[in-house]
Amino acid sequence: MKSTLITGANGGIGAALALAFLKSDVAAQVFLGCRSSRARAESIVAEFPERSRIVTLEVTEAASWEAAVAEIVQRTGRLDVLINNAGHHRDSLLATMPLEDWHSVIATSLTGTFLGCRAVVKAMIGQRSGRIINIASLSALLAPAGQANYAAAKAGVVALTQSLAKEVARAGITVNAICPGYIATEAPGADTAELAGRVPARRLGTPAEVAAAAVFLASDAAAYINGSVLKIDGGIL
Repeated sequence: MKSTLITGANGGIGAALALAFLKSDVAAQVFLGCRSSRARAESIVAEFPERSRIVTLEVTEAASWEAAVAEIVQRTGRLDVLINNAGHHRDSLLATMPLEDWHSVIATSLTGTFLGCRAVVKAMIGQRSGRIINIASLSALLAPAGQANYAAAKAGVVALTQSLAKEVARAGITVNAICPGYIATEAPGADTAELAGRVPARRLGTPAEVAAAAVFLASDAAAYINGSVLKIDGGIL
């Protein structure tokens, strides 16, 4: 019984990831990692009550990761796919960036990814199989002004991905990163038309397009794709 854990599952991309996996044949069971906000995740579980379950997970805490992974392995006997999706912005110019904002973004996006990978990799090595997909950002490759914390965190996620991919490849585990560009979610931000004007495709991406790439990377067809960084950005770079 293949099982998948998705962090940040209550957000726009997280919910799209959960739905895409539940509608695919890649995962039999999907666990939605959530901290406190979980209304959207609960609606997904209501739609797929037999194949999905919410798992309480604070990605910045090692103990929370260990408990979540133990719960999943106890229920299904294995953990096949981890998608590290949790993250958030606290944008400002570096000269005026509060230290708290630096630490918060690094802790969630980078340390949280490290803790997640460390928590699942032992189980996956024991299985001699597994897929880890880290959701980074176009900011990791094309760092904008005002995102020193976020760009640094996501660039770290890319480097972590490539390093870990080399460490676990012989165990049948792949580790890849996805770098979404401008994606249309409900999150507040710059004017949509202005953002779309920066994209050669002249539109924003959708959470479903990010999710479709993750489903492929988690599939058997992607077994030889390892340590890759996939941009989903409409051709910005």
